Amino acid sequence: MAFDNRGAEYGDKGDYDRAISDFSEAIRIDPKYALAWQHRGAALLRRNEVDRAIADLTESIRLDASNLNALNDRGMAYAAAGDSERALSDYNAAIRINPRFKFAYFNRGRLYAGKGDHTRAIAEYSEVIRIDPTYGYAFNNRGLSHQHTGQSERAVADFSEAIRLLPRTTLAYNNRGDIYLLQGRYDQALADFNESLRNDPQHQSALVNRGMLFEKLGEIAKARADFNAALAAPQKYDSAKWSMDKARERLAALDDTSIKTVPATTTSVIALPGPSSRNDRRIALVVGNSSYENVAALANPARDAALVAETLKLTGFDSVTLLTDLRKDELTAALRDFARQAEIADWAMVYYAGHGMEVGGVNYLIPIDAKIASDRDVSFEAVALDQVLNAAERAKRLRLIVLDACRDNPFANQMKRTMTLASRSVSRGLAAIEPEAGTLVVYAAKDGEMALDGEGRNSPFATAFVNNMRKPGLEVRRLFDVVRDDVMEATNRAQKPFSYGSVSGRQDFYFVAGK
Repeated sequence: MAFDNRGAEYGDKGDYDRAISDFSEAIRIDPKYALAWQHRGAALLRRNEVDRAIADLTESIRLDASNLNALNDRGMAYAAAGDSERALSDYNAAIRINPRFKFAYFNRGRLYAGKGDHTRAIAEYSEVIRIDPTYGYAFNNRGLSHQHTGQSERAVADFSEAIRLLPRTTLAYNNRGDIYLLQGRYDQALADFNESLRNDPQHQSALVNRGMLFEKLGEIAKARADFNAALAAPQKYDSAKWSMDKARERLAALDDTSIKTVPATTTSVIALPGPSSRNDRRIALVVGNSSYENVAALANPARDAALVAETLKLTGFDSVTLLTDLRKDELTAALRDFARQAEIADWAMVYYAGHGMEVGGVNYLIPIDAKIASDRDVSFEAVALDQVLNAAERAKRLRLIVLDACRDNPFANQMKRTMTLASRSVSRGLAAIEPEAGTLVVYAAKDGEMALDGEGRNSPFATAFVNNMRKPGLEVRRLFDVVRDDVMEATNRAQKPFSYGSVSGRQDFYFVAGK
């Protein structure tokens, strides 16, 4: 017992080597001492030795089947190993033994949240709070799930309660600051990020979020410092991978001056006066997929995306997210994040350049890691256009989807037709759609037709779009009429852009207002 207790003290201090040494000595003295097996398993789990942790925790449960903490810890180990079914089984077993065991409900909520089932996660966290209204971590995690389901005010309330219960928390301050950042409440966001970092100066996510806030405020030196600090910090939070990826992405964007200077022989980006009288909030997600892994790369999409993103910034968009060469999980995550931002936006615009495909009347955007050997692979490997429409649907005034995705698609020729899906059509280009009122979808080429990648730095469509976007006083419906005419002229009528859907006839929409 003395070795076991001393090991627990070392574990609380984060000294897992000494903790494991003491637990091992306790086990050597008494191999049937179930608590020492459980404690060593928990220490191994915190050191990311998952298989050894599962073995120790299983032995603890064999010696004492009623050990709730061993069942809970083994559930966490199984979850870390990606075995969600066994994890859920262990949590359920612990709850059957003690229906008021809050930690099993809490971890079951984490499991559901990881699967994207935030409704069930909220129910689990609410049960934890019913059992123990002082458990601040449950408020923090329920706030995250409320945020994922678009309930921003409930999320803020939960994060605030977590902060009241855990004044030294870093997580809840960062999470509440993230919502304030999305809402444009920059002073409150900065205060929360600062408080999060005061409690833990190496919290990567808070460093990245504060860096993005500084970037929005034009304080580029401070933004760079925070992004670099995030890359140097230890990876000890669940958000570590996102933080590292986002820090690298933003540093690359700050270092990339190529999108600010375009050769005069192609398309020039000029400084524009932003609309001086508007008070709406405009956001954009801009994606360019060029470096395909399983078919030939496309030359222009990444450059097209960079050009469009920079021009949108110059026309006064409040937020422009530029992403290139996205795998499926990255594209899906980007759309999920954009959907959250769209809830508080007036304009939500998505521009996508890259491969697209129509199968059975359904349009898909093709991520760079797609492996499409047969028609039935498409729904698993690609992202349906409906997901893009859903990401923008909560914007209040205008939803605009622009797709330069009708290029010659090598997947269509190499796909095997399955017998069970033999009647499924695979056509050139994209299929016509009928979006809901208030949504305008623009194809670089009319449905069933092909768009050109172009022989210059940018595609014919991206060139025409950018040239016309920056013209003052050109209403959006008229703008795409002019884009169509310019592309047809540039391609000798080989390519005809086309618009689908409708926007309110009671108001006009301008990228740049009149002079």
